[in-house]
Amino acid sequence: MVTHIFKRMVALTLLIVVNLSCQEDDAQLGELKAPTNLTVDINIVGADTDNPYGDGSGVVVFTANADNAVSYSYVYNENINSSPSGINEFSFSQTGVNIYTVTVIANGTGGVSSSKTFKVEVLVNYEPPQALIDLLTSGRWRIKNEVGGHFGLGPVGGDVFGEWFSAPANDKAGTGMYDDRYVFNADGTFTHITDSTNDDPNENTDGTVFGRVGLIDELGSHTITPDGADILNYPLSDYTGSWTITAPDDRVMINLTGTSFIGYYTGGNHSYELVGYDPNNPGNDLSLRTTDGNSEFDWWFLITPEGSDNTSGSAFNTLVWSDEFETNGSLDNTKWTYDLGDGCPSLCGWGNNESQSYTNDPENVIIDEGLLKITAKSEAGGYTSARIKTQDLFEFTHGRVEVRAKLPAGGGTWPAIWMLGANIDEVGWPACGEIDIMEHVGNNIDEVSSALHFPENSGGNAVVDRTTISGATTDFHIYEVEWTSTQIVFSIDGTSYHTFSYGSDVPFSSNSFFLILNVAMGGTLGGTIDPAFTESTMEIDYVRVYQ
Repeated sequence: MVTHIFKRMVALTLLIVVNLSCQEDDAQLGELKAPTNLTVDINIVGADTDNPYGDGSGVVVFTANADNAVSYSYVYNENINSSPSGINEFSFSQTGVNIYTVTVIANGTGGVSSSKTFKVEVLVNYEPPQALIDLLTSGRWRIKNEVGGHFGLGPVGGDVFGEWFSAPANDKAGTGMYDDRYVFNADGTFTHITDSTNDDPNENTDGTVFGRVGLIDELGSHTITPDGADILNYPLSDYTGSWTITAPDDRVMINLTGTSFIGYYTGGNHSYELVGYDPNNPGNDLSLRTTDGNSEFDWWFLITPEGSDNTSGSAFNTLVWSDEFETNGSLDNTKWTYDLGDGCPSLCGWGNNESQSYTNDPENVIIDEGLLKITAKSEAGGYTSARIKTQDLFEFTHGRVEVRAKLPAGGGTWPAIWMLGANIDEVGWPACGEIDIMEHVGNNIDEVSSALHFPENSGGNAVVDRTTISGATTDFHIYEVEWTSTQIVFSIDGTSYHTFSYGSDVPFSSNSFFLILNVAMGGTLGGTIDPAFTESTMEIDYVRVYQ
């Protein structure tokens, strides 16, 4: 707890100077009535005869009530904050004496409303440390889901993070929490991005969030069946509110307006205490605590900058296997083995009518100048290339794969970075499952695809998505897949473009897989081979697997 650095306090004085209505109280629109008799109780926290400006916390609580009102809104600093109950708490923080204008709106049915405007005069003596402001406004924040103790609950006023429950790493995957991003803008606005994975190629404000049963109804009614005491994947679009920092009783608080929130919707006053923050040694992560709207629990969150340790927000950050291709010459035979020939007798043309024969000849596969080079060549009236794999040497279940590669050019080339289920010899294909991290065809330059093959969705019925990048054959790009028990996300250079969710009935939910790298020629996807083709190479800088 920070108790030794914040000594200056806040004084408030409130002057109600305007009482305006956007409609007459008895205005009617057909059978609709505007809310009438709007009253607003304004409580300066801690105010008494000796302390007319309050207790110095900077907190003012507005409570609105009106006949025929179905909800209320507050307008402050050009931001509209929803307050279904009519209660809204403002924590003013601007240093010095300032007058703020707050408008209270009573909303009726059909868009009919009434309003009153107040001016609040506030003297603020507390000034947040610049180091904290700089940290918060440095970029986007996220829940640090890859570590245990990123989310929890405990008794109100307790000092132990998640004393009664502390979530293990990635425990709440698939609930709508981990893809959220929080932006504390320098102008005092707070932006909540409710899905950080769906903005490619165009911005998409749709998303879902995670919250407490009953309390999340403050965001609007819904028909989602509760999962215990939780509401999972409540639909909510990106929104903007405001944020301030105050220090009542020397407790440093991040205050969000309206129904803005972080991590898990708990209602309450939407103020998050910074627990253990030290401006002299701030680090990157922040521990937050807030009391829910039922005054039942304190909820704890660990947030971190989006680019800290895990730029993608992934749960997988421990490197468990890699090949950096640093030693020139042949492949490391403790990591890779080869597929050879044309796939006959069982899969002539490797099942795709491909034209190449795979070799382990250095002309087709070699490590040179820190790069793995797989070269497809035209020779003796046919084509040679290479296909390497980690089968029986490295197989894994769930994780994140990164491959930095530059792709071959030329009509008919078909490079691939992919994975097959390790039980293929027992159950066959497609029952084993196939994860195609990257496929590219020279006849459609710069279009990259990813695909998933499994029973009832294989071959021409696979689950496929595509995206276009610049310089696929001239520049290196990072091709990535993040694979969990319920979801697979494909990305290029950190930007996701293909997400597939599933249940336990597909091989991706629990099977082990191995890696494959190859360059095919022609076939069902590669298409017509350019008659002038001579050779082209896929260059790979590294292959890394994280869990």
